[in-house]
Amino acid sequence: MTRPTPSPFELLPGAGDSPVILHVPHSARRIPDDVRAGLLLDDEALERELDHITDAHTERIAAEAAEAAGVTPWRFVNRLSRLVVDPERFPDEREEMLAAGMGAVYTRTTHRDALRAEGFDPAPLVERYFRPYARAMTDAVAERLAAAGRVVILDVHSYPTARLPYELHGDGPRPAVCLGTDSFHTPPTLLAAARAAFAPVGEVGLDSPFSGTYVPLRHYGGEPRVSALMVEIRRDTYMTEPGGPAGTGLSRLATALARLVDDVTR
Repeated sequence: MTRPTPSPFELLPGAGDSPVILHVPHSARRIPDDVRAGLLLDDEALERELDHITDAHTERIAAEAAEAAGVTPWRFVNRLSRLVVDPERFPDEREEMLAAGMGAVYTRTTHRDALRAEGFDPAPLVERYFRPYARAMTDAVAERLAAAGRVVILDVHSYPTARLPYELHGDGPRPAVCLGTDSFHTPPTLLAAARAAFAPVGEVGLDSPFSGTYVPLRHYGGEPRVSALMVEIRRDTYMTEPGGPAGTGLSRLATALARLVDDVTR
């Protein structure tokens, strides 16, 4: 019997009137066999790269937060590694991470080693994985707009304690929680709620070492009812780096995220 192919992403439903979508794009390590064949790393090196590049346990943080929240948020979870495609990049020359070989389809590793062969054509992966993901997330936002009249996207990430070579802006502060903002989509009330929610975790910083947040392009810069915030959690606050198990800090972070969900749902 042929097993069904696992979905590359999943929308996990929340309460019908919830405006909140917890977006978890970088938590998975799964790479389909045909995509794995195009990666230059041997198995050991690939596991090391996955340890560095994966936002480990962020799906669990989001799941525990959703369970603890007074009104259950929706969750949009990537089930594939970002080494397949990175759904948060621009798929064209607008993407500044192309300079590090990390556009929508990575050609370099976190340590700037070759990941794919020179001249690799990213178009098939973009069409197969990136565009369906973008359409599904766009539809999820549109559905929440229709149901709740507004949307709050909370983009759940993690980042390493020590700067990795691929980081373009990694020479600034590395707080326990970095909040990535957008001048149009991150209102002061959302930012204030996030600062208060994560204060028990430790220092809360702004746009360093990572900035910006995810909004589907159909809504980006033109739909004020869509607000968004990126939550970048420094990994030593909840896990053993790189790629190790979660610790007791995870529950504290899930509690903080649940508080933020509750605050922005009211």
